[in-house]
Amino acid sequence: MGSARDTLATFTLGTLPNLDVVVLGALELFAATELPPLPHLSRPLVLGSAGALAAARAVFADKAAVFADESSYQKWLTHTDMFDGVVILSASGGKHAIEMAQAVAEAGMTSYLLTNNPTAAAAKFVSPEHIVVFPKNREPYTNNTSTYLGMILAASGESATEIYEHITTKVDQALLRDFSCYSTYTFVVPKAFGPVAQLIRIKFEEMFEPMVHGRAYTEEEIKHAKTVIESGDEIFISLDCDNVCHGCSKNRLCVPMPAHAGPAAAMAMGYYIVGKVQAAHPPYFKNNIERYAKQASDMFGQDINPIVE
Repeated sequence: MGSARDTLATFTLGTLPNLDVVVLGALELFAATELPPLPHLSRPLVLGSAGALAAARAVFADKAAVFADESSYQKWLTHTDMFDGVVILSASGGKHAIEMAQAVAEAGMTSYLLTNNPTAAAAKFVSPEHIVVFPKNREPYTNNTSTYLGMILAASGESATEIYEHITTKVDQALLRDFSCYSTYTFVVPKAFGPVAQLIRIKFEEMFEPMVHGRAYTEEEIKHAKTVIESGDEIFISLDCDNVCHGCSKNRLCVPMPAHAGPAAAMAMGYYIVGKVQAAHPPYFKNNIERYAKQASDMFGQDINPIVE
């Protein structure tokens, strides 16, 4: 191990790594780094935006939690008796997390911040002992792979080393086909990993849309009118699911999961495959992320860089 992390430590705007490299670097990091403990809550209100909220659903999947985003969280701040704490999950601890943390503090509720940024702006509204900073790698903006993967690993207890070895042997072996032949990539994941399906969908939106289309569903969700219209260049990529009816048979790809796999393995595998799709198409993300980072900086009134140090 070590080569992917070396790449992440030295890349420039001209040499942005694809997502598969970012995944391997994250797993290398967590194979060598201890993770902090999560807050001990049983009935949390969990707040986040976009991918952060999807990751939070995986982190707190075993809790009697309520999840809300930047558009819906305020209505829950009047129900203080329902929760034993409020968790704000945000890799940067900026953008909408700042107003969320302030609103929670003004409501008099106990808050916790899960972040990867030791100088997060939202931290000024949270008690220092309730701020949990997770390790991360240097990554392209929006990749958010080591950021969320570390939090999910802390919850699931999966082995980063075992996931790395599975990806570099079993998954790589299963992906021996030309991904440039398809215009649509539909992922099917085990029903236990609904939040991971959402993470994969979001990653496609961030890295490809509208140039390349990606979808992701659980093996049960896909049964509900997701395949009314068929296309000969849509590939169905199943993570350990036995797909016998969706898509034409030659466009069905089954990727084995490790024994006793959890959400961290599912996320890492899904993102890794997205990275292989990225390598098979023109560099849409690389050609646009600098422009978007400037646009996002203006939208949020914060300095957002295309490389997250």
